[in-house]
Amino acid sequence: MTKKIIRLATRRSMLALWQSNYIRDQILEIYPDMKVEFVEFLSEGDINQSDYLANFGGKGMFSNTLETALIKGEADVAVHSMKDIPVQFPEELCFPVFTKRENPGEAFVSNNYKKLADLPNGAVVGTSSLRRQCLLKLHRPDLKVKPLRGNVNTRLKKLDQNDYDAIILAVAGLKRLGLESRITDYLPINDGFLPAIGQGIVGVQCRKDNEEIQAMLAPLDNFESRACITAERKFNQLLDGGCQLPIAAHAWLRDNRMILSAMIGLPTGKSVIQAEETGPIDNPVQIGETLASRFLDKGAADILNQAR
Repeated sequence: MTKKIIRLATRRSMLALWQSNYIRDQILEIYPDMKVEFVEFLSEGDINQSDYLANFGGKGMFSNTLETALIKGEADVAVHSMKDIPVQFPEELCFPVFTKRENPGEAFVSNNYKKLADLPNGAVVGTSSLRRQCLLKLHRPDLKVKPLRGNVNTRLKKLDQNDYDAIILAVAGLKRLGLESRITDYLPINDGFLPAIGQGIVGVQCRKDNEEIQAMLAPLDNFESRACITAERKFNQLLDGGCQLPIAAHAWLRDNRMILSAMIGLPTGKSVIQAEETGPIDNPVQIGETLASRFLDKGAADILNQAR
């Protein structure tokens, strides 16, 4: 090992900084003499806090700034929440590390109601995700869904100001910020509330030609997370998915097999397709491809075209 300093690109939000500190601590545990310097950026997604992501560029608005820094040589690695990484990212870059997955599920957060089913007709629920909007409308078509942007604390503050009857947040983000006590209920993944692709996984990105960094970071990689996110993202890639349409995929391992469950639909909760595929752990690409083919056979292309 010759490198003594790693420049780590991160966004400035509390959750992004938590993730970056988490990766820094793992690096230092293996290389205690290493110095990790943060290079902080404000992404376009952080600046625009008033609209659905799909309306001003999608998930890449959170990652583009950090990726540009890597390409320009302004940083050695970048840390991302994998649910924010689009299907396509710069070909000069790669992900040598996917961390162990935190709870990937969705949290129902409310000050007045214990469960989604307890909300009265016409209640206002906040989310900026078209996937969450689709699932809410599928299960509760009477609800009014309003856009909700901002970091986790900003969203909770808006709930506390009674702007919403409830909001939907990622369990992982709340746990990482020590806010798990705010969770009123856990929306069940096995009952159709599928999370975003990659939700709960932190990824470390670097340049493909930086072989030294890749070799150094290899011990941080989690096999199970890599297998699962590979299947999820392959499914997404073949359907040409993104945050411009409601799409979800979640993989997990059981008895040395992988199960990949997925959903697409319209923001109205209509035209929803849900299915799952099972296969060997060592072939996640094929599992993603097979499930994507089944979705296309069921008319997924027409739904995607409507959503676009």
